[in-house]
Amino acid sequence: MSQHWEGEREDRERARAAAEELAALRAGRVGEPLTLGNEFSEVRVSLVQTRNGVRLLIEATKSGQWVTLDPLELEALTWQAPATFSAMVGHPFSSLFPDQDDDSERDTRESAS
Repeated sequence: MSQHWEGEREDRERARAAAEELAALRAGRVGEPLTLGNEFSEVRVSLVQTRNGVRLLIEATKSGQWVTLDPLELEALTWQAPATFSAMVGHPFSSLFPDQDDDSERDTRESAS
C-alpha cells in the first residue's frame, strides 16, 4: 500500500531544489565553518561566496533549516531591540511577518532536511 498526498510531487521538487541550492552554497565556502551551541541550540556558520557576493550561511544542525544573509541583512540585526529576538524565539519555525514568498521558501527548506 502506498500513500500519497496532494502536492507530493511539488513538495519533492521543492525539496530537491533546496538541497541543490544548499549544496552549491556549501561548495562556495570560504574557510572552515564555525559551530556554536549551547543546551538549547546548535548552529553552523559559514562564509560563502555566491554570484551576488559574499553571504553568511547559517545552518541549524538539529532541524536542518538554513538561511543566507548578506552584509546589509546582518547589519539590520544590530538595529533590533531585544524584544525582536524574544518574539522570534517565542514563535519558532515561523516568520514574524509571513507572506506568500516566506511560506513557500520555508516549506522548501523544511522539506529538504
